[in-house]
Amino acid sequence: MASWLLPAELRPHFCNIYAYCRWSDDLADETAGGKQSLELLDWWQSQLEDCYRGVATHPVFVALAETIREFEIPIEPFRDLLVAFRQDQTCTRYETFEELLGYCHNSADPVGRLVLYLGRCHDEERGRLADSVCTGLQLANFWQDVARDYNRGRIYLPQESCRAAGYDEAMFARHEFNPQFRQLMVGEVERAESLFDAGQPLVALVPAVIRIDVQLFIDGGRAVLNAIRKIDYNVWRRRSVVSKWKKFMLLVRAWQKS
Repeated sequence: MASWLLPAELRPHFCNIYAYCRWSDDLADETAGGKQSLELLDWWQSQLEDCYRGVATHPVFVALAETIREFEIPIEPFRDLLVAFRQDQTCTRYETFEELLGYCHNSADPVGRLVLYLGRCHDEERGRLADSVCTGLQLANFWQDVARDYNRGRIYLPQESCRAAGYDEAMFARHEFNPQFRQLMVGEVERAESLFDAGQPLVALVPAVIRIDVQLFIDGGRAVLNAIRKIDYNVWRRRSVVSKWKKFMLLVRAWQKS
């Protein structure tokens, strides 16, 4: 829905960046994992660096090279994403919320900065606001997928928050929904919401060509958090989802706000 709203001349460039992100994610999570994934990510980074040297051979990078040239995108956002994908192969727990934010700095924030480059409006002020939005989106996704991530061996809920709420690893193993888990999730959902609040001013600071999309990112993230609230934070029982009708209404409201 968001790409449908973009000017036709921007859509291929968004697709080129999406292809890079999709391939990166698949190399990390849709392979055997561990050593093999790390080796594939090293190969992918070598392809990225070759692209920036003007030697693109893989179809993804042949297309991406045009986008990089047209919008003068530096290598850092693309490279930072690979840092996060590598981290997922070795780190399955985060002790503090600050450590988790450090992960999101590489796993989510580069995407927002790439959108700003495509909008030809990247600077540090807008970049910081985009970071808040993208970290909020990453956290909303984590809280939505607690069960799925645990079944893959990962816990993104900060360990210090789990201890403070009295929710231990044995409860995770049982997928136990209890007052402790609800307390834990209430706090983490509020944290994610505060990041959307912090990033909201970005909408007024970006050009019209991407304004609706940025608003949709924020509204979509809030909708995920509200879906978690609607199931009383019991993401063990079922994954919270945003209905097609709700997505359509988000689109209408974002259009009206623009």
